[in-house]
Amino acid sequence: MRTSIGTAALVALAAGLVATACTDGGGVATVPKAGEPVTLGDIKLVSYSGCDDMLEALRGATARNVGPWGLGGDMIYTDLGSRRDAVAKSVGQTSEPAYSTTNVNEAGVDEPDLVKTDGKRIISYSRGVLRVVDVASKKVTGSLRLVPSQQRWAPGELLVHGDRALVIFGGGGILPLGATAKRAASPGPKYVLVDLKDMKSLGSIIPMGSHVDARLVGSTVRIVVRSQPEITFPPGRDGDTEKILLKRNQDVVRAAPVDAWLPSYEVTGPDGAPHKEKVKCEQVSHPEEYTGTSMLTVHTIDLEGTLDAGDPISVAADGDTVYATPSSLYVTSNPRWWFRRMIDDTPTTETTPAITSPTPTLTDPISTPVASASATSTGPAAGNTEASPSATVVAPKDPVSSAPAEKVEPSDDPAMPSLLPESPAPVDTPTVVPPSAVDTPTAVPPSPAGTPTAEPSPPERTEVHRFDITKPGAPRYVASGAVPGRLLNQYSLSDYEGNLRVATTSLGEKLDQAKASSAVYVLNADTLAKVGEVSGLGSGERIYSVRFIGPVGYVVTFRQVDPLYTLDLRDPARPKVTGELKITGYSAYLHPAGDGRLIGIGQEASEEGRTQGTQVSLFDVSDPAKPARLSRFHQKDAGSEAEWDPHAFLYWPSAGIAVVPLNSYGGRTDSPESAALVLKVGDTSITRTGLITHPKQDGGGGGGFAPDDSMIRRSLVIGGTLWTVSDQGLKASDATSLDDQGWVPFTT
Repeated sequence: MRTSIGTAALVALAAGLVATACTDGGGVATVPKAGEPVTLGDIKLVSYSGCDDMLEALRGATARNVGPWGLGGDMIYTDLGSRRDAVAKSVGQTSEPAYSTTNVNEAGVDEPDLVKTDGKRIISYSRGVLRVVDVASKKVTGSLRLVPSQQRWAPGELLVHGDRALVIFGGGGILPLGATAKRAASPGPKYVLVDLKDMKSLGSIIPMGSHVDARLVGSTVRIVVRSQPEITFPPGRDGDTEKILLKRNQDVVRAAPVDAWLPSYEVTGPDGAPHKEKVKCEQVSHPEEYTGTSMLTVHTIDLEGTLDAGDPISVAADGDTVYATPSSLYVTSNPRWWFRRMIDDTPTTETTPAITSPTPTLTDPISTPVASASATSTGPAAGNTEASPSATVVAPKDPVSSAPAEKVEPSDDPAMPSLLPESPAPVDTPTVVPPSAVDTPTAVPPSPAGTPTAEPSPPERTEVHRFDITKPGAPRYVASGAVPGRLLNQYSLSDYEGNLRVATTSLGEKLDQAKASSAVYVLNADTLAKVGEVSGLGSGERIYSVRFIGPVGYVVTFRQVDPLYTLDLRDPARPKVTGELKITGYSAYLHPAGDGRLIGIGQEASEEGRTQGTQVSLFDVSDPAKPARLSRFHQKDAGSEAEWDPHAFLYWPSAGIAVVPLNSYGGRTDSPESAALVLKVGDTSITRTGLITHPKQDGGGGGGFAPDDSMIRRSLVIGGTLWTVSDQGLKASDATSLDDQGWVPFTT
């Protein structure tokens, strides 16, 4: 019998890996000049004494940060894809529900997704319509159109508690249903509260700004919105120098009223009558150092109550990543200057042309699963240093015991049918790239007069703000802190036994991929002051996935090969690298798979770093000093949404299956073939069980620039039935044999 991941870690690490505790006190962090190192420490948030104090401070901060070309639009470097999956079960916990739930990062904290279930109903949003499907009868029992059919393309997500659903339209620009000639489109995200019994809207909230993320604990939803000052800058004139433009913009900022900064929102009740609100000055806090160019607002909604029951709170700070536990809400901000230079995350060599996407053009049929030996892992990290005053551990650059990267050639099995029919010769069409699969900086408006002068790169720095959400109502601010570098997504954060673990990648002063290096920092959760760190992970590479499971951490970095690092985090002051596994390709998402096992989903790659198709790997991590890959399944020239959105991944331990949506393009990129790939996950192997596809509907299901299609997006298990979800409908299949059990078309 295998022991649990956490238990094995403690047993294996106990022998000879005793660390000397050494803490690093944290002072108030200040923003250093370009090229200077980032100081880690706690950042005290302070409330404004009133509107006059707030206005004076915000005017000054914004004037110092405005440029000749204004505030530069929405300058936050947003990770859209960033999100989520189910945590490992606690040691000794063996029971599981009769149905699967949304794949989330932390147990007890639900995240927005396309579909929800309580085991009796399946609630889904697709193409403008909210639907309720009865599991027993396999029929739609209720539907509600929330946006006009002309806007059926508007993406939406759900949070559900009992008979209440909150539908989240994060993109904004949505016309209210039936109000085409009466009101303008929504200027920001829209949150609609729906009664699932009567299938009617109970009202909506429309904040001015952009949606960051939301979390549900119990019946309470916390929504994080980012906004910028509503300041209009005059256009430049011929002959204006940057100095003139800058002075003019600073004067505009210094004359702006306080309402320009105060976040506003519109609340509509069941009667359809909207009223506008603004966050009160006394509900706004700020760090000692801030730019004045962005405001974070946290709205609190009790799904058992009404939308206007509580006042939101705001912080004069940036934010782009949300992570939560049942008791804490964390909002982090990657540096607002990331839009200036695009990160070169292309795995390549100096002599190999760069690849622009981790999702390749697809041509070949599914490969057979390939089992690999476990001899590719390295031994314990021999480079761990002795205790130092900085409590910093540096990962070994190239351990002597490091084995060469594992190279596994895919093998095609003619007996396994392709997802595609015979296709014509490959069409020379650019690869379709999922919107969140690669880092894409927000577009910067063109300069009205000439080109801005190049500015030195500010230091890489990510701020972290923690709020207490243990009580109903508005959250309570606890602390703020900062770490060098930037986060990949919410899985880069983990609150465990009074400490917050944070994994980041730093690119150096010139944001050079060749200078990239990653680290894991441990912060005291009460003060967010640094306790310890381990740095030097993946020299010249950036983080592709992170997973924290109890006292153990797993970090994948990649450029040409994929080191999977295992970390000992038992002593917060002395985190250590204990093992390293080098293989080709990378895992973009890591999922705990029971005792001593870890599933990774990502892309296989050549030794030069060129991606070659989706692969799902089974890792043995029972001994943190010797991680090994036991088996992997490789689909040549394929891509999966689960690679950039963990909500698309399903692992069901009782049946030993994993399900991922898979898109195959053959020689084309304009007509992908979609299926749900069902894999059997054994103790030492991953094998293909089969494929589930949805029927194609006549007429394309709506037409327009974003017609409905049969691409499978999600899967869930209820009893012995595997349900798969697409824009076209729900399909029920036997979870073991994959035999069809029913089809529920979405016809509304």
